[in-house]
Amino acid sequence: MTASGDPPERASSREAPAGLSLVATPIGNLGDLSPRALAVLGGVDAVLCEDTRVTGQMMARHGMSAPLLPLHDHNEAEMVPRVLERLRAGQRLALASDAGTPLVSDPGYRLVRAVIEAGLPVTAIPGPNAAVMALTLSGLPPHPFLFLGFLPPKGGPRAAAIARLRAAERAGLAATVVLHEAPHRLAEALAALAEGLGGDRPAAVARELTKRFEEVRRGSLAELATHYAGHEARGEICIVVGPAPEEATGEADLDAQLRAAMEGASLRDAAAMVAAATGLPRKQVYARALELAKGG
Repeated sequence: MTASGDPPERASSREAPAGLSLVATPIGNLGDLSPRALAVLGGVDAVLCEDTRVTGQMMARHGMSAPLLPLHDHNEAEMVPRVLERLRAGQRLALASDAGTPLVSDPGYRLVRAVIEAGLPVTAIPGPNAAVMALTLSGLPPHPFLFLGFLPPKGGPRAAAIARLRAAERAGLAATVVLHEAPHRLAEALAALAEGLGGDRPAAVARELTKRFEEVRRGSLAELATHYAGHEARGEICIVVGPAPEEATGEADLDAQLRAAMEGASLRDAAAMVAAATGLPRKQVYARALELAKGG
């Protein structure tokens, strides 16, 4: 006990930064809640969280009892002005994820944007992040990497999202891709990725990270799709897909890359991106882009 009678893990309000603090929480192993996170959660006037039951249980284990305010996709818009009012009144607030780092596939982005635009303080207490942990354990190139969150749950939109990723790769994107996925959709998501990106692409599936049954299975997309088609997956899951292999660029390939790049960029920017990706002279690529734009 401290001199004030508080439990040692409970902080005074002086230990919680002014404004809004984004607090990362464990993704499975409760020992991963950092001393700074404990200090802030124990010292704020209230904690915003997606599920008050989850955050409430975590805080109770550490002897903390700050008021909990629900903040989720369905009420974030109406909560923003209330939170801003509290912050303007000098309250110290925390936003905690159910698991991991706030805003990463979790609510809170609109709130953080509003706090920044209001000129109010916002800071973060770093900690667990499943996507980054999966990346580092995958054995695949760690940078650059692209985090895409969840793929669409239905087949058509999912295939379209994968096709857009492949188009970006043909236009020059060369990055390891990190995804979240639900266990009951894992097998079909891997099959769709194998079909859209190539079954021989190296990949990894990481699940139950930091927990007792942590597993990282590595192989090609086709091998992983086959495995999980016959083995039920459980727990929280990340998929990591290695970067697209370098491809020799023939005339047809160059046209495909340019068309893909011009879908989301100006002609000049598309030509510059494709020239950088292929190593071809920029003038040559720009000239071909002009021909394609004219219907050539």
